[in-house]
Amino acid sequence: MREYIDAGVQLAWLINPQQQQAEIYRPGEEVELCDLPAELSGENLLPGFCLNLPLY
Repeated sequence: MREYIDAGVQLAWLINPQQQQAEIYRPGEEVELCDLPAELSGENLLPGFCLNLPLY
């Protein structure tokens, strides 16, 4: 994921359904780890976009 951020991607999600976690990557910031996220937001890059995640 760091390669994507280094190449200019502004927001990236790495979703791990087995562990029910999502890692959120942003340039210049530490990775944010979310446990059991119900949705992920496109933030200010994709206003109004939400990725709904199924709860297990």
